[in-house]
Amino acid sequence: MQTGKINVTTENIFPIIKKFLYSDHEIFLRELISNAVDATQKLKTLASVGEFKGEIGDTTIRVKLDSKAGTLTISDSGIGMTADEIEKYINQIAFSGAEEFLAKYKNQANGIIGHFGLGFYSSFMVSDKVEIVTRSWKDDTKAVKWSCNGSPDYNLEETERENRGTDIILYINEESKEFLEDSRIDGLLKKYCRYLPVSIAFGTIKEWKDGKEVETGKDKIINDTNPLWTRKPVDLKDEDYQKFYHDLYPVAEEPLFNIHLNVDYPFNLTGVLYFPRIKTNFDIQKNKIQLYCNQVYVTDSVEGIVPEFLTLLHGVIDSPDIPLNVSRSYLQSDSNVKKISSHITKKVADRLQEIFKNDREQFEKKWDDLKLFITFGMITDEKFYERAEKFALFKNVDGKYFTFEEYEKLIKENQTDKNKTLIYLYTTNKVDQHSYIEEAKSRGYDVLMMDGQLDPHLINALESKLKDSRFARVDSDVIEKIIVKEDRKEVALSTNEQNDLRAVFEGAVKSEDHYWISFEDLGENASPVVITHSEFMRRMKDMAAMSPTAGMYGNLPDSHNMVVNVSHPLVKSVIASKSESLGSKLDELDKNIKPLKEKANELHKSRKDKKDEEIPQADKDALAETEKQLDKFEEERRTLLKGFGGDQKLVKQLIDLALLANNMLKGEDLSRFVKRSLELIKPE
Repeated sequence: MQTGKINVTTENIFPIIKKFLYSDHEIFLRELISNAVDATQKLKTLASVGEFKGEIGDTTIRVKLDSKAGTLTISDSGIGMTADEIEKYINQIAFSGAEEFLAKYKNQANGIIGHFGLGFYSSFMVSDKVEIVTRSWKDDTKAVKWSCNGSPDYNLEETERENRGTDIILYINEESKEFLEDSRIDGLLKKYCRYLPVSIAFGTIKEWKDGKEVETGKDKIINDTNPLWTRKPVDLKDEDYQKFYHDLYPVAEEPLFNIHLNVDYPFNLTGVLYFPRIKTNFDIQKNKIQLYCNQVYVTDSVEGIVPEFLTLLHGVIDSPDIPLNVSRSYLQSDSNVKKISSHITKKVADRLQEIFKNDREQFEKKWDDLKLFITFGMITDEKFYERAEKFALFKNVDGKYFTFEEYEKLIKENQTDKNKTLIYLYTTNKVDQHSYIEEAKSRGYDVLMMDGQLDPHLINALESKLKDSRFARVDSDVIEKIIVKEDRKEVALSTNEQNDLRAVFEGAVKSEDHYWISFEDLGENASPVVITHSEFMRRMKDMAAMSPTAGMYGNLPDSHNMVVNVSHPLVKSVIASKSESLGSKLDELDKNIKPLKEKANELHKSRKDKKDEEIPQADKDALAETEKQLDKFEEERRTLLKGFGGDQKLVKQLIDLALLANNMLKGEDLSRFVKRSLELIKPE
C-alpha cells in the first residue's frame, strides 16, 4: 500500500473548496457524473481512432445508494485510471489531465465535457471519506483503490475490479444526510443530468402487479441521451417540439411557436427557444431558459448571455463557448457571448419575420400574446427594433391589425394637424374611454388600442423614431385641441369673466381634487364640460408606476383638465344665473376692489427703477396695506363665487356628467348624482 500527501499549494485545499469554490453543495453530483461521462466519451474517442480495440459494451453510468452503509456510489465503464494516472490526475491538483488529452485528440474528442481535478474534490463537501476504485482500459494493468478522509493524506493500494472503469464511493457526512435519500438524488439527477449523452441509471423500474408495486429488475434511465436540440430541425416534427416543451414545463400551456438554434461557426450554439403563452402579469417569469454546456445543465439564470427581453422566453441553449462561473460584467464583455447574444436576437427576429410573411393571419391571431416580447425587445434593443419595425403591428379599437407603414398611410391624410404633425390617437381602455373614442371616430379619426403594460415606453420610443409624429391618448384633451386643424375660436368672455366662472366651477368640486379649469368655444352641440387627463403627466405616471422606485412623477397626485364649453346653452345658463344671483353683491365688492387696484398700480409705478433702499418706508407700508385690503376683498369675492357654485345643482350636474363619461364617477358621488338627477327631472 502506498501512502502520501496530495500535492496542493496550500496546507489544506478542502476548506477552500467547501467555502469558496462551490457555494452550492448539491453541485458535487453534477461534477462526479460529468467526470464519469467524460471518461466514457474518452473511451469512445479512443475506439474511434483505433487505440482501443476491445468491446465497448454497456456504458451506462450507475448511481447507487446504500443508506445503511451511508454511501453514494457513481460507477462508470469508461477509460478508468492506473496508479500513475491517479497520481497525475487526482493527487496533483494543479494539473488537469483532460487538457493533455484534449491536446492529443483535439480533432476526434467530440463531446468531452470537463476534466478531472477540482471537480472531483467537490465530493468532499458532503463526505467524510471518498474512495476511488478504478481499472484502466489499458492491457496488463491492475485495479487500484484510492482513499482520502478530507485531509491532504491519502492511501493508494491494489485491489480487485474485474472490468475497466471507475467507482467513486462517497461516505456521506452527518450534515449531508439528505443525499442518502432516493428522492433527493433522483431530483438532482433530473436537474443536472437529464440530457447527458451517456445513459445514467438510478434504481430500477417498478410496476404495479397484483395490487402492489414490484421490481422489474430493469434499469431506470433518468436521462435522454439524444435531446431534441442536438437533432437536426429537418428530422423533427411539430409534435416533437411540443412534447419536449411539456417535458420541460409540464403544467404550461401550448407555446406560440419555437426557434431552433444550430450554429457551429464562429461559435458553437444549439438549443430550442419557445415563446410561451402569457395570460397575466403573474405569468411573466425570467428564469425559464436553461443553459447547458455539452448537455450538462449549468444554470437557469441567463442574464448577460441572452438579451434581456428574450429572458422571457422558455427553452434550452447549449454552448461550450460560454465561460462559466464568471461575473456578469465579464460575460457582457466576452466577445463570444456578445456574438451569441446577437445571433439569438437575429434568429428570433428572423423567425418572427418568417411567420409574419408566410402566414400573416396566424401571426395576427397570436399578436396579443407576442406583443409583450416584441415590445420589450423594441424598447431595449436597437438592433431588434430595426428588424421588428417590419413585422410589429398596431391594433385599432375595431380589432384590425396594421404594420407601422400601413397605419401611417391609413391616417396620414386625415390625422395630420395644421403644423404638419401626424397624430396617433390611442386608448388604454375601450370601456372607460368610450365617449372620447366615439367623438374621435365621428370626426373620421382612427383610434389605436395601446393597453399593454409596456405601451407607455413603446410610445415614447416611437415618438423618437417616427418623424413629425405624436401620440395622444384620446381623452387627453378635447379632440379639437388634440388634432388642431385650424386656429382656435376666441372665447367670448373677458379675463375677469373667465376668472369668475372658474371660481364657480371650483366651488362645485372637492378641495382635494386637482382640476385645471379652462374655457373653450366648442360649439353649442358639443358637451358642456369635458374632463381630460394631461398626456404628459399621465404617461409619466404610467411609466413611474412600473418602476420599483416610482420617482417624482409617481408621487404626484392625479390631476385632470376640466374644459368648460362657453358656447353651450347650459353653461350660458350658469353664467346668467351667476349674474342674477350675485350681481349686486359682486358690484359692491368691485366698487371696493377697483380703487384699491388703481392705488396699488400707482404705488408700483412710483417704485419703478428704484432700488429697495431708495423707496421711502411710508410708500412700502402703504403698498403692503393696500395689497392686504385688496387680497381681503378679492378673497371675499372668490368665496362668494365658490359658494354659489357649491350650491348650484346644475354646475354639479354638468361636472358629474363629464366625470361619468370618463368613468370617474363612483361610490358616494355616483349615488348623489343619481339622486340629483331625479330631483332635476320634473314631471310634465
